[in-house]
Amino acid sequence: MAKLQVKDALGWDVENWGRALNYWDKRLPESLEGMTCLELGANKGGLSLWLADKKATVVCSDLADTETRSKELHSRFQVDGKIFYEDINALKIPYSETFDVVVFKSILGGIARNGQSEKRHECIAEIYSALKPGGLLLFSENLESTSAHRFLRKKFVPWGADWNYLKMNETKDLLKDFSSVESESTGLLGALGKGEKMRSSFGKLDGILAPIIPNKWNYIWYGVAKK
Repeated sequence: MAKLQVKDALGWDVENWGRALNYWDKRLPESLEGMTCLELGANKGGLSLWLADKKATVVCSDLADTETRSKELHSRFQVDGKIFYEDINALKIPYSETFDVVVFKSILGGIARNGQSEKRHECIAEIYSALKPGGLLLFSENLESTSAHRFLRKKFVPWGADWNYLKMNETKDLLKDFSSVESESTGLLGALGKGEKMRSSFGKLDGILAPIIPNKWNYIWYGVAKK
């Protein structure tokens, strides 16, 4: 297999979102061989590729056209027989106690768009049901962050006005049914960079500033929840 890079799995503001991957890595076995995983909201399937690289068997899913959107990235790596494609609505996951790991990146805001915050809880309940007892949810999600972030998203991001960004004070209740939850937040300037080179520089600066930045200013929440 070609050597997997963090940018292959993430593609955008790699410095900040990459901290979620590092966090998950430290809490997972070195090899996931024999484990079955599900990626929700896969888009290009970067996290499915990351899991397959760790020898897991992965169901790569999105709402529609999953294989069409993900296959191009996966074809660069020898993951035949490790990744399977399925169109899945995260509010109606057709599995029960099936997966050792479920992973997602930035899907709750879209699921709960236009103020439908209750749909976040519906999605998490579906994930909980799909996990085996003791299974892990690896999550990373966009936070509301600062007033500047909110203004710029509405002005420059096509879906920024509709997206229901999670508030830091809403995170604890969202995962209350899990037996344990570990989480952190990161990222302030990285999201504001124009182009990945600038985002990378800003992301490195975020890492330096992290000890003095209030959590409510961060724009990424990530962690691990155990069923």
